Amino acid sequence: MNLDFSFLSWEFIRGFILNGLYFSLLLTLVAMLGGILLGTLLALARLSGKKFLAIPAQIYVDTLRSIPLVMVILWFFLLIPLLIGKPLGTDVSAVITFTLFEAAYYSEIMRAGIQSVPKGQVNAGYAVGMNYPQVMRYIVLPQAFRNMLPVLLMQTIILFQDTSLVYAIGAYDLLKGFEVAGKNFNRPVETYLLAAVVYFAICFTLSMGVRALQKRIQIIR
Repeated sequence: MNLDFSFLSWEFIRGFILNGLYFSLLLTLVAMLGGILLGTLLALARLSGKKFLAIPAQIYVDTLRSIPLVMVILWFFLLIPLLIGKPLGTDVSAVITFTLFEAAYYSEIMRAGIQSVPKGQVNAGYAVGMNYPQVMRYIVLPQAFRNMLPVLLMQTIILFQDTSLVYAIGAYDLLKGFEVAGKNFNRPVETYLLAAVVYFAICFTLSMGVRALQKRIQIIR
């Protein structure tokens, strides 16, 4: 193999990579925030003890966790416009899909975090006159988020990796930027190798940060 990286320059990065990287990071951030919020609501519904809340939430989580993400992406991109009568657009479709899909995974993480809080603290909250929403807001959820923060962040790193699947609907993400560059410079092998290096560098750095945060949390405990 005769690899040639002579095309690598600031113009290459600015023209092909930065826009894709921006979209991938933005999609990750929005899907993380929306997924954690919706996932927390799903976790609370499953732990509420009320069947009319717990059963639909469980069906939602089990269904999405059993379907490949790329299939869900195609469903929302192709089927939802038929139902609402107008196209969503690749960016909007990707945001909605990832938020709803990741909520199923964040829900299980949050459910484990909520269950990790000792029941004695919950009972103590009720004993001083708090109601269920207050106990969750002031006692359970703050501790659950702290307990599960490293796992939530690791799931977010996986989410960033999964954003590359938006190629299925033609969205311009980080991987798409490298792909387009490879076609323009007629160097697909080199650009895919660079893509792998960039993804590895970002994810490895974030993983090291999560490990450091986990050690710090353990020291606080």
